[in-house]
Amino acid sequence: MKPLRISFLHLAPITSEIDHNRKLVERGVEVAAQQGAHWVITPELCISGYLFMKTIGTDWILPQPDPWMKGFLGLVKEHGLTVFLSHPERDPATDKMYNTVFVIDRNGEIIGKHRKVKALGGAESWSTSGWKIDPIECDGIKTGILICADAYKNEIAQVFKDKGAQLLVSPVSWGPGHCGPDGEWEARSADTGLPVMVCNRSGNEAGELDYSLAESVVVQNGKRLLEATSDRSVVLSFDWDMDSMSMLSDDFDRAYL
Repeated sequence: MKPLRISFLHLAPITSEIDHNRKLVERGVEVAAQQGAHWVITPELCISGYLFMKTIGTDWILPQPDPWMKGFLGLVKEHGLTVFLSHPERDPATDKMYNTVFVIDRNGEIIGKHRKVKALGGAESWSTSGWKIDPIECDGIKTGILICADAYKNEIAQVFKDKGAQLLVSPVSWGPGHCGPDGEWEARSADTGLPVMVCNRSGNEAGELDYSLAESVVVQNGKRLLEATSDRSVVLSFDWDMDSMSMLSDDFDRAYL
């Protein structure tokens, strides 16, 4: 048995409040470390909120690692974690911007990243669609990353599977209601035969998007093993056996921020 403690930062970021949200992520990482986490997963666009374009535009989005990211890498190294961090980035060569998840290892090094392939229009019009779909090896486990709508159909998940992924991690900003999740995570798990670990978020954005009932879930063989909602920021931790790819916990351990 190879136990791995995983923490979802099920956060309630404040739209466009970059400094506040970065401190919230930092606090979540520290609490996860106190809870004994090995891996920490953040929700999609936790640094900016989903609707940031209306108020602050994109000038703040820089090539990575920017000064804050460099400090964050030090925090990750200090606690010896593997972190899946959602943070927009700008490509210095093309000036295009991407909705990206960075994978940071326990040495504080960025060992890989995934740029959202299924970038939507509207609030996501700032983001260029990524194209590279390769698993990233984390602690010996080949891990595929599905950013929210990347899991809508099986195209991307299947590429990860075909390239040897053993596990799918999905940072999302996907609340219930119109166009809310409708079995996609269960379907991707059933399609690929891989566990899917979904870190969602909480909070409310400008009265337009209510995430208070958004679900973070762990799915295997098309069935939910764990699920949780929260009306405020919370760290959701659980134990997983990486050898047998099976759940060790009966429920999430919660630590509210």
